Amino acid sequence: MNPLRKYQGITPTIGDDCYIDPACILVGDITIGRDSSVWPLVAARGDVNKITIGDRTNVQDGAVLHVTRSSSSNPDGYPLVIGNDVTLGHKAMLHGCTLGDRILVGMGAIILDGAVIQDDVMIAAGALVSPGKVLESGYLYRGSPAKQARPLTAAEIQFLKQSADNYVLTKNEYLDDLADQA
Repeated sequence: MNPLRKYQGITPTIGDDCYIDPACILVGDITIGRDSSVWPLVAARGDVNKITIGDRTNVQDGAVLHVTRSSSSNPDGYPLVIGNDVTLGHKAMLHGCTLGDRILVGMGAIILDGAVIQDDVMIAAGALVSPGKVLESGYLYRGSPAKQARPLTAAEIQFLKQSADNYVLTKNEYLDDLADQA
């Protein structure tokens, strides 16, 4: 089955050299940048607003991505915007929020409508980022609701990019395997 599904005449747009696992579902107004990957059991619905995913970003198994419709009280609704070099851990849930570049979202973390995650941030596994919350660049956040735990070390900041680079290598291996099977 094709993981790309049309909604209201709009089909997801996938950048060059991406790996889109056949066991995920991508619906509607979704744009994915180059060298990114979407893994098994991801559900992403760009139906009532748009989803934008940057370059070299990986969306790991079981993640759920959705948006909020525009309304009279919120004319733009809440699209979902994910930057470059972002790692979204297994079963992360993102709803109508904005993520900058070089972010790691831990397994099972939840980020809600209107939240803004600045560049170079780690969000711990299981954290809950409340609606409208802004997470400042350069920190680890954890808990429910998520709170600033401590500044990131230089090694952790470097790891944010390395994590994304590691997934580029992994998706390339998957793409090579697919080419060998053709």
